[in-house]
Amino acid sequence: MAKSTPLFVGLDVHKDAIAVAHATGGRADPPVFVGAIGTRQADIDRLIRRLQGKTPELRFVYEAGPSGYGLYRYLTKKGWPCDVVAPSLIPRRPGDKVKTDRRDAVELARLLRSGDLTAVYVPTVEDEAIRDLCRAREAARVTLKDAKLRLKAFLLRLGLHYVGRADWNAAHQRYLAKVVCPTAAQQIVFQEGMRAVDEQVDRLQRIEAELQELAPQWRRYPLVEALQALRGVQWVVALTVSPSSAISRALTIRGNWRPSSASCPPSTPAAPRVARAASPKRGTAAHAACWSKPRGHTAILRRCRCISNSASTRCRRPCRTSAGRRRCACASTIGAWSHAASIRTSSSPRSRVS
Repeated sequence: MAKSTPLFVGLDVHKDAIAVAHATGGRADPPVFVGAIGTRQADIDRLIRRLQGKTPELRFVYEAGPSGYGLYRYLTKKGWPCDVVAPSLIPRRPGDKVKTDRRDAVELARLLRSGDLTAVYVPTVEDEAIRDLCRAREAARVTLKDAKLRLKAFLLRLGLHYVGRADWNAAHQRYLAKVVCPTAAQQIVFQEGMRAVDEQVDRLQRIEAELQELAPQWRRYPLVEALQALRGVQWVVALTVSPSSAISRALTIRGNWRPSSASCPPSTPAAPRVARAASPKRGTAAHAACWSKPRGHTAILRRCRCISNSASTRCRRPCRTSAGRRRCACASTIGAWSHAASIRTSSSPRSRVS
């Protein structure tokens, strides 16, 4: 029986329409632009029946965007392979700055056929739900910080200086309760600013309480407990970086703990290659996880010469070197570290919310 030729379908997904193009596998013919379809499931099913008339083997791809992963889950549930790619990982020609729906769909189909696309991890519905709750907490934290800054800037403009050692503690709250503005209008502004701060504090506390209730039921909660073995990584930070790709950045970019095939012992498998990512934004949970200092077993890995070639960062214990190699072979995998960290955190759990 002859093997069917695959058809690579590129989708440029938007809120109201999807641009479709396909490229036939095993050929050098340019991709064919089909047109635009609707975003309903009936429109997707009609497109699949139309393309099945050409070949029974279909492969879909589209860019990750604000529309989410609903299309991916629907296609994979139907049994069709589908990839979701990050826009930053799509190869671009130098000087090619023209972007239209047609060109994007044709380019996706062509790159999928040539194998030049890198698919991203698509979270499950449960992982995405925890991620959304963590994002809601981060949004509440940022809004609370902005409300506090606006209130302090308003008081500074009026010449009302707080001379205490720390802000927003009990002493600062007592000081704010005694503040009297020069005019009635300014007093209203001050009271509204205080009310905005109190509302955001209550909102942040409610979301953190929901996280504490839902997180222990999550399938990745053992990883959250293991990450707390890192110094400075508390419960909220570990929970924030766990359901996203920030965990890979936290363990590879700053800590540089991912062993390569050249530095691992023959019996230790090398960690999978991950795409290069930018450093997380300062002040976020991912940034705190990247810059946290390890302790215990991870501290030995940090000082190991297979991680750093610097003469000042050597392993505290004698390292056995492989024959013909300058790097030592005492690095272990992330899985072994996670197991050791989970044992440590099981003896002294840390569940305080910061």
